[in-house]
Formats: sequence, C-alpha cells, structure tokens
Amino acid sequence: MIFEATPLHGVYVVEPVKREDHRGFFARLFCDEAFAERGLETRFVQANTSLSRSRGTLRGLHYQYGEAAEVKLVRCAVGALYDVALDLRPDSPSFGRSFGVELQGCRMLYVPRGCAHGFVTLAPNTEVHYMVSTPHARSHERTVRYDDPRFAVSWPLAPAVISEKDSRAPDFDPAHHLIETLRGLL
Repeated sequence: MIFEATPLHGVYVVEPVKREDHRGFFARLFCDEAFAERGLETRFVQANTSLSRSRGTLRGLHYQYGEAAEVKLVRCAVGALYDVALDLRPDSPSFGRSFGVELQGCRMLYVPRGCAHGFVTLAPNTEVHYMVSTPHARSHERTVRYDDPRFAVSWPLAPAVISEKDSRAPDFDPAHHLIETLRGLL
C-alpha cells in the first residue's frame, strides 16, 4: 500500500498496490500492519455505504466531537467523487485548511479524528464505502457548511443536490467548537 501524505496533518491518500494479470487485479484495501506502522487507526467498528443518484450531490461536511470523534477510511466503489477533509483540530498545524482529492476505483482517503469530511459526486450513481472507528453518535454530530467563507473549500463543481440538514448548517463558530473539543477531552 502506498500512503501519500497531504498538506493536512494526519490525512493520507491511500493507494492500494494492484497485482494484475490476464484476469484483472487483486489489491488489499486495508492492512492492519501497514496502517499501524504509520501510527494510523487500525480498529474500525462500522462499515457504511451511500449511493448518490445524481452528479453534483453534496454530502457534508460532517464530523463528530469528543469521545465520538471518528477516523474514516473512504473509498468510491462506483462512479467518482471529490472527497474533502477539513482540519478542525485546534492544536493542529493545518487547522482551518482543507484538502480535496478525486476518488474512484481503489484510491482512498484516510481522515483522522477532528477533521470534518464531505464530498460532491462527479458522476451519477456514485457509491461510496467507508469504515469508521466509532459508532455514529447523533448527540455528538456536527455539520460545517460546505461553503463557509471562513474555510473557502474549493469544490470542483457547484452542488446540484444537497440535503436540508447540510444546506442549513450554520457558520462555523470557533469558540463553540473549542469548548466542545475541550469538553470532549475531559
């Protein structure tokens, strides 16, 4: 597996090494040892999938805080998407910055705790699979507005389909976020 560091501390593009022959290919999508060697999460408790029927469907930017903060390993199984991690860790050298990458095929994005995550689909009928390190906790779930001017995330296309929850997400409040982060550490 190839782990490509990104400009965001702890965020990696993970590219499985394909072993190909006349039948097609084989690749490992996860290897406990390879992730552990880099100090990355190796315990995932849930595997999720989503299907977006239309090109331009936006999901995110979502995160959980405190003890519910989660690591995500995201892969686009069918179609294509532009995947974004937004660093919301107050003590991170890349706080407030985002990183986006096109995912399709076997390429994955590793998103550590404390980062918001979201994507916009680049093709119809895009199916996303992702593993998470912590079960979903609605009480600790937060959404950052995809177009919050504080972060100026650069999306490759304007969202055409967006949920009510994501469209009405409030502006990011750094003081409130810091309080929630600190409360989660106590």
